[in-house]
Amino acid sequence: MRKNIPNAISLARLLATPILLATVLYRRQEFFKWLLLACLLSDILDGLIARLFRLRSRLGASLDSAADMLILLISVAGVFKFQTEFLAAHYREILMALGLYAAQAIAAIFRYGKISSFHTILTRIAAYAQGIFVMSLFLWGYRGWLFHPAIALAVLASVEELLLLYLLPEWRRDVRGLYWVLSNPETRSAPPGAR
Repeated sequence: MRKNIPNAISLARLLATPILLATVLYRRQEFFKWLLLACLLSDILDGLIARLFRLRSRLGASLDSAADMLILLISVAGVFKFQTEFLAAHYREILMALGLYAAQAIAAIFRYGKISSFHTILTRIAAYAQGIFVMSLFLWGYRGWLFHPAIALAVLASVEELLLLYLLPEWRRDVRGLYWVLSNPETRSAPPGAR
């Protein structure tokens, strides 16, 4: 039973995405920001539980990646809908980060037939930085000292994922990062799911 807790949290986050989308479509900014906060915190929680208690699984990695992608897209839609002044001032940086994210997602689908679930350390740090920035944007307004590092980390994480897609011939979950793949040639040829 406890083995399924991280998967249940990821599934709950995935099931919350239509409600989160509805808050954007029906312009319910107050509900949107609190539900988004709950989704972001649950993402931290399920990953923490899975890592601490070694409850990782292929299903969990796929659920988590799908939920992450949908939450990201809906949070971007929320920024487009509710934060138009911020968006007008920073659309170039946002489009660059989103373009790289989309490129690595599409490349993973072509390469592996599904989205990547590398969950690299850099990707996790970038996701935390983005979540902190987006929540601060909705709670307190724009903070450049949060925005610029979040964008830089998002770009670096997407570039790292693109390089991992090139280096790893088969789908794999929970890859620590490019450094570990390059420093261990066996990692590049190990069967999927072995790590």
